[in-house]
Amino acid sequence: MRRAFLFDLDGTLIDSERENAAAIDAVLAARGRPLTDEDKAFVVGHGWREIHEHLAAPGGVDLSLAELMEAAADEKERLIARGGLLVLPGSVGFVRRAATFGRCSVVSGSSRREIAWALRFLGLDDIVRWFVGAEDVTAGKPSPEGYLAAARRLDVDPSACWVFEDSSAGIAAARAAGMRCVALAAGNFLGQDQSSADLCVETFEALGDRLWE
Repeated sequence: MRRAFLFDLDGTLIDSERENAAAIDAVLAARGRPLTDEDKAFVVGHGWREIHEHLAAPGGVDLSLAELMEAAADEKERLIARGGLLVLPGSVGFVRRAATFGRCSVVSGSSRREIAWALRFLGLDDIVRWFVGAEDVTAGKPSPEGYLAAARRLDVDPSACWVFEDSSAGIAAARAAGMRCVALAAGNFLGQDQSSADLCVETFEALGDRLWE
């Protein structure tokens, strides 16, 4: 049976959740609507559609989803250019190793622009040539839509997919898709509950060869 390895991006491959929240905060603060602590926590693990709905619900956000995604991507790239970005331990090597055992893709709530930028930054754009972003789904995680779309595109049964996640919403999406899930703690800086994953480890390095055996 074909196998697939489906990776979340923010908080799983790269430690970028804080930058995501900071970028949105900068964009909206300039328009008189800075993020609350609750807003910043909501950003972690949720896709752009859900983030935009959450922020726009109480009013004060006069940007469309597409406008907010683009403005935040601009700001995030500036933040990273100034302060750098942490690649989570073992992530790049693990994706490259996984590609020798099955098909690989990224399923993220980030925009397609953000995912493409991150894959170039990681040097994985030769391995992950196709991915699922916020624009490709009607509902983000915890909906399984993105993961199921990836399985169909890669022609792999959901039961033969391993998902790699950091957030509770992402783990729930993987489970709802009928896929097995590894939770990575290294980028889970808010301590979201990862107990429903099939396997919980600190980093990709801690997995060793157990998925290939």
